[in-house]
Amino acid sequence: MIKRCLGALACVSLTLGLGACSVNPVTGERQLSFMSPEQELAVGAENYQPSQQSQGGRYVVDPELGLYVSEVTQKLAAVSDRPGLPYEIVVLNSGVPNAWALPGGKMAINRGLLVELEDEAQMAAVLGHEIVHAAARHGASQQTRNMILQAGVLAAGLAASQSDSDYAGLAVGAVGVGAMAWQAKYSRSHELESDHYGIQYMAEAGYDPQAAVELQETFVRLSEGRESGWVDGLFASHPPSQARVEANRELARQYSGGVRNKAAFDRAMRQLRKDQPAYEKYQEAQKAASDKDYDRALTLVQQAIDQQPKENLFWELKGQLLMQQKKPDQAITAFNRSISANPEFFRPLVYRGLLHKQEGDAEKARADLEASRNLLPTQLASYHLGELAQQRGDRSAAVSYYQEAASGGGELGQAAQAKLSQLGAS
Repeated sequence: MIKRCLGALACVSLTLGLGACSVNPVTGERQLSFMSPEQELAVGAENYQPSQQSQGGRYVVDPELGLYVSEVTQKLAAVSDRPGLPYEIVVLNSGVPNAWALPGGKMAINRGLLVELEDEAQMAAVLGHEIVHAAARHGASQQTRNMILQAGVLAAGLAASQSDSDYAGLAVGAVGVGAMAWQAKYSRSHELESDHYGIQYMAEAGYDPQAAVELQETFVRLSEGRESGWVDGLFASHPPSQARVEANRELARQYSGGVRNKAAFDRAMRQLRKDQPAYEKYQEAQKAASDKDYDRALTLVQQAIDQQPKENLFWELKGQLLMQQKKPDQAITAFNRSISANPEFFRPLVYRGLLHKQEGDAEKARADLEASRNLLPTQLASYHLGELAQQRGDRSAAVSYYQEAASGGGELGQAAQAKLSQLGAS
């Protein structure tokens, strides 16, 4: 974080327009920011859905858990230095232990992190930390810093195709995400500032700040010997260290006691904890699929479904495996179950759309791919929508879709560029 604007960096304009010093609402110190508070809100709102979609979508098996997390968040937000922000939080359906905050107070916590916590106070330590990121305008400050380092180029819009799947060996391939979610890796000073004031928020809200010490101890323990999925998740943006443990311990000594609310947390977590063995089966199935052991993967994911039939991710993986085994009717049935369980997640719509297209049902394919694109634009959906438009003689729509797909790069981008050449629009 740039805490003070010094020398030539004080209120730089660069070539981008207006640069300005702003006051950190939490510390009262000045920091460099090209983003106004109104722009913060707009960026957060614009990026909230794609950020959720690209990281598993909302956890929907137990909606009460989301309400509980939201209630605790609002309790902490009320004692923050910016209580007027439109704070909002969702539980994401991802096993990666992570939590994040967008500019303007839009936040998320993964089920993979919740299952590592022991009580409400530890959860409050996570949420308080993220609220500080929003309240202190860390996102705006970090983005400004990135703008300087990147000569003013903001990473936004349609980006290169990325795999969002750990089982990309399936016949259909990985879904390439087109709309990049906002990703802010905060500086060390941002992280320490959020630790410090997050503990203060916890204490003011009545929680035991010792939970923040335990949280950092848990992160240090979990980071040791973990696979890349863990390191790339929480620990990439919130690197744990013994120094942070000690800093939190020293600050926690300044406060006395507070509640833990373990019983309330245990009640809220009952369903998720009960289903944890099913998610472990799902992860095993993903690993088997990535090793091309599709029969074993199908057996494992069916075991996960038998334990928790309401989980959309389980049905989605089953559908993909059935696609790989050339069983389109059964695959569509599985995707139907996935979409029914969570109609607001883009990925099974993409796969079902591809199946409908493969089976010659152009209208159903178009409807599914468009529905997926409304939730999260993907290079894959754009390319196939281009083909569907070309087949029905709508050159203008085909060109538009192919241009979107081409801008994503990679092999699919090259294929889209070839289609544009055929249409005389390259």
